[in-house]
Amino acid sequence: MSFSDKQQEYFQKATHRWNVKTGATRSGKTFMDYYVIPKRIRAVAGKDGLIVILGHTKGTLQRNIIEPLQNIWGTALVSDIKSDNTAVMFGTQVWCLGAEKISQVDAIRGMSVKYCYGDEVVTWHPDVFNMLKSRLDKSYSRFDGTCNPDNPNHWFYKFLYENHDVDLYVQEYSIYDNPFLPEEVVKNLENEYRGTVYFDRYILGHWTIAEGLIYKLFADNAVHDKTMFISQKPQLSRINIGVDFGGSGSAHTFVATGSDRGFNNLYALLSQRVECKDNDIDPDKLGEMFCEFVWRVVAMFGNPNVVYCDSAEQTLILGLKSTARKKGLGWLRIENALKTTINDRIRCAVRLMAQRRFYCMDYGCESLVNALSTAVWNPKNLTADERLDNGTSDIDTLDAFEYTFERDISRFIKYE
Repeated sequence: MSFSDKQQEYFQKATHRWNVKTGATRSGKTFMDYYVIPKRIRAVAGKDGLIVILGHTKGTLQRNIIEPLQNIWGTALVSDIKSDNTAVMFGTQVWCLGAEKISQVDAIRGMSVKYCYGDEVVTWHPDVFNMLKSRLDKSYSRFDGTCNPDNPNHWFYKFLYENHDVDLYVQEYSIYDNPFLPEEVVKNLENEYRGTVYFDRYILGHWTIAEGLIYKLFADNAVHDKTMFISQKPQLSRINIGVDFGGSGSAHTFVATGSDRGFNNLYALLSQRVECKDNDIDPDKLGEMFCEFVWRVVAMFGNPNVVYCDSAEQTLILGLKSTARKKGLGWLRIENALKTTINDRIRCAVRLMAQRRFYCMDYGCESLVNALSTAVWNPKNLTADERLDNGTSDIDTLDAFEYTFERDISRFIKYE
């Protein structure tokens, strides 16, 4: 088994109470841990205390840590996570817990932890991390953790770089620190993130503030070469419609998108924004406008598969269903939007645009084009990546757009 210079350096120097690798995606920083973890577990075998593995969720731990360990060491040495949140690893019981919610603080309260491995630490709730500090209460307690960089005002950045009284070892990775990554993969990742905040974070491994236009590549393309715009109907295997409901000062929005077989490309097909001034759009009128939009989609591109609506407005959703039946659209599936994390939706769209896998019809998508071209990061929130939502950009249309593909993000983004 060959290891990179950075991986070997970590194996030799990570002898502190806190040992953290931060840096680019696919840089090799997590791979070394599949050999560090068994070493740490065996080193404290028989000593007092518990072993804990924390990650964003139990599901991400199974995917990111348990399954790769099983592929290397076998299921006889590494079991799946059981219903009681434990796994047996190298002969020892290990607690495997999510750390994304404040409620998870109670899961580790009262524990005495001799070893903790932390996956995707920047995604944790800070109170979980703060509780963990007090749980590493043995002289031999140790922590290994990994993360991708985030905002330099993030709480974990402050722990890593502004806390000088901690027994801490930090190792930083760029994608170029992985000599085993094929050159083609490196170039593809560079192209996917170039021109965005994610290039600095996931390629160079820097902690960088998100600022300026979110979809800069699309905004530039809309003004200049317009290669993301098409005039001919694409070959589609699926059509979805997203609906976001407005109120005073916002708008009702409809967006239709399509994807081809294999989820190779995402196509923006049609969009409509209906201003809500003084709440002058009653439910019946909204239902009629929605049905007119659906029939336009049917006439231009084919029957939609599903309509995903903002789940916060159940009364309006029932109204849409009722009007759809009256207007001959009783076959139409109308469901709640999943409403996943906004930044996950943004990241997916940005990558598809950078890969030239996102296309927009050159007629009928004016409101969506404007929304994508003007969306910006919130300059007043320097502690987190937050899309500005103060009425200066069309967040309603962006939400409807994202509802159409959020359930298929893992199908569009085929590797990390």
